[in-house]
Amino acid sequence: MLNKYSINSSPSVSLVIPTYNEAANIEKLIRGFSSTLYPNLVEILVADGESTDATQDIVIKLSLEDSRVKVIHNPLKIQSAGLNLSLQECTGDIFLRADAHSDYAPDYIERCVEVLLESKAINVGGAQRFVAKTPFQAGVALASKSFLGSGGAKYRNPNYNGYADTVYLGCFWTKELRDASGFDISQITNQDAELNQKLLSKNPQAIYISSDIRVWYYPRKTWKSICIQYFKYGRGRYLTTIKHTNNLQLRGKLPFLFISATLLLLLLDFIVPQLSLHTEALILSGLLFPFIESLLTTLKFRNNFNTEFWRGKEDELPSCLSLWFFCGVTLLTMPIAHFSGYAYQLLRHKIFQVNAW
Repeated sequence: MLNKYSINSSPSVSLVIPTYNEAANIEKLIRGFSSTLYPNLVEILVADGESTDATQDIVIKLSLEDSRVKVIHNPLKIQSAGLNLSLQECTGDIFLRADAHSDYAPDYIERCVEVLLESKAINVGGAQRFVAKTPFQAGVALASKSFLGSGGAKYRNPNYNGYADTVYLGCFWTKELRDASGFDISQITNQDAELNQKLLSKNPQAIYISSDIRVWYYPRKTWKSICIQYFKYGRGRYLTTIKHTNNLQLRGKLPFLFISATLLLLLLDFIVPQLSLHTEALILSGLLFPFIESLLTTLKFRNNFNTEFWRGKEDELPSCLSLWFFCGVTLLTMPIAHFSGYAYQLLRHKIFQVNAW
């Protein structure tokens, strides 16, 4: 294990946190990483997208206590730009990304470095474990356990160990990341998957997931924010698709393909009613199925929901009815929002010849 090594035998690590208005979380996050037992964390870079709250003030205060903490100003405000600015300035052998909306195991840095060394991969990480503090978040967390919500992605499986096509966050060799030209700033979202496609084109075993790397993600708190998030995901997925035509998995296109096929059948049924395609039944089934899947998922995890998903107050634990409803709404919303974003970007590309965000 890495904790037996000295500072001279452990790779140096630059921890990078892109932020925007994270005053509620940033101090706890930085203090947690500052207290790591890993002997060679050389810097904690906070790439701030011009926050309007107290985020920068908090980071500056912490930098006076710990010289490893530094603010990097990100005028473009998007994550990919902040990550690239950090990549330009970082000094560590390893570029370790963190998210301000997540909790991390005390040994997160040690395990990331250990897996990076042992796997011989370029980028490693753990599963994206969903947790919640509100009833709506709880529904989203449960949705992540359904195939409808995860698409069968390996990085959503906390027990998976092995090579994959992408990973949550990421721990990279800095040189390899620089050689790949970092993150694509034309991608507001999906920049991780796009980068990993570049890495995979160089090495089919570039990405590795380990169950020993533990991180817990807090999803969006409102229905509107989930709509916006998955609309952006759809746009980002289309941009990645046109850049990496040979390597992308089908799951990124499934919402667009399925809903497009349904709409085409509906149009055909309207134009040629003699065909009797019964598209009304198909649409009704499509609307009901997410709530059936939600019921099955809620029942499956009801006994261990409190320990596996819930991080809120014990007396605010959501009821099964609440979990079923919010999980169903999420499972219905995600593919529709993703389809809408994908279709929007496709039209921009095909009609207006716009290949960027």
